Amino acid sequence: ITPKLHTQHQHGFYRTTTTITTHARKTKQDTTTTSSSSSFSLDSLFSAFQSNNKKNQMSEIDKKKALKKERLLELEQMELVRQEEVKQDGLFYLLLLGVQFLPLFDSFVPLASRLYFYIVATTTVYVGGKLTPASSDDTEIVSRKSALLAPLGASASILIFYSLLKLGLDPTKVYAVIVTLFGAIAISDVGVPLLRNVFDNDNSDAFATTQIKLPPFLAEAFDQESLPLDGVLALFLGVVAVGIYWWPVDMTQKFIVSNLIAWAIGMVSLGSISLGSTQTGVILLLGLFCYDIFWVFGTDVMMTVATKVEAPIKFIYARSSATPSISTSYPFSVLGLGDVIIPGLFVRFLQQVDEGLQPEKFSYFDAGAIAYAIGLAVCFVVNQISGAGQPALLYLDPACVGSAFLVALANNQVPDLWNFALPEPEETRT
Repeated sequence: ITPKLHTQHQHGFYRTTTTITTHARKTKQDTTTTSSSSSFSLDSLFSAFQSNNKKNQMSEIDKKKALKKERLLELEQMELVRQEEVKQDGLFYLLLLGVQFLPLFDSFVPLASRLYFYIVATTTVYVGGKLTPASSDDTEIVSRKSALLAPLGASASILIFYSLLKLGLDPTKVYAVIVTLFGAIAISDVGVPLLRNVFDNDNSDAFATTQIKLPPFLAEAFDQESLPLDGVLALFLGVVAVGIYWWPVDMTQKFIVSNLIAWAIGMVSLGSISLGSTQTGVILLLGLFCYDIFWVFGTDVMMTVATKVEAPIKFIYARSSATPSISTSYPFSVLGLGDVIIPGLFVRFLQQVDEGLQPEKFSYFDAGAIAYAIGLAVCFVVNQISGAGQPALLYLDPACVGSAFLVALANNQVPDLWNFALPEPEETRT
């Protein structure tokens, strides 16, 4: 029995040992397998993470590209609107172009400088009041606080210039550089719809749709592969105008170029600034009305700055011996750009009033444009009779504001006009 049991025990032990050994081997194999599986799972997880990260990056890039494409489409739609507006007012733009040749006939046209200023100013207020800005995001809405502070800011600016001149420090060069750079950009903005109407017609939009492919280093700098031909050409014209302005030739020989830059700045200003409400407009015009009267009639500050600081912030006309001037030593007759922009902003606002109030009898915008023309005519008549410089806002601001309320009275909308205000997004308030 013992050997048997022993054998059984041995066999049992063998079996047990074999079983344990086998189990150990299995465990070792399983551990190795598990370790390999774990290693494989981590690699897969890392690879998946990298892949997902790349997808997210690609998704962000695609999203930016989509947003950029959407933005470009929006800008193109705005340009199409501007192109159509310029086309509708084509005669006025042709008039602006034609009057630039008036200096050639100066000796044959009585009061040529007055006629030149009158056509340029009234036409600019009319077409500038109707032209849509290149981008809806570009419009800044003037707050009531800004309108109240505008006369103080303008007074501080003009006093700084006057003080520098009296100290023998001429800020003209620095100021003119800044203004002309902005002028080049302004010409490129206004030039696009004008060029499209020159080179395209109803049957073709080849000029508007042509793209200039950029070399790789420029494509990387601009973050796009091509640029629109119309925009590049308009910017080129702006740069050429600035180059001619700085060409070492007497200003009497190139004042039309200075006026072109000033006109473009005025057009862009009219399109990019909104008064926001009737009350803000009245406050702004009333404040600058007092500012203009004080600095022109009360001191020599305005006349000194206007004749000593030469930059394209005014319309000038080389005067003949028969043409009155604000200064006997200054070779130009002058109309300040502010005399176009300030009342022009109010006239432009009246177009928005037309859209909001829908008057049944008379248009606020048309009345404002006519009132501006009448006010400027009165200013020139007084200037001609007196031979002295006149604060143009003395005549223009009451004419524009008064016409608006007379039309409101005729349309039975006086309270509506006084309380009229445009939506004022927080991000566009200035």
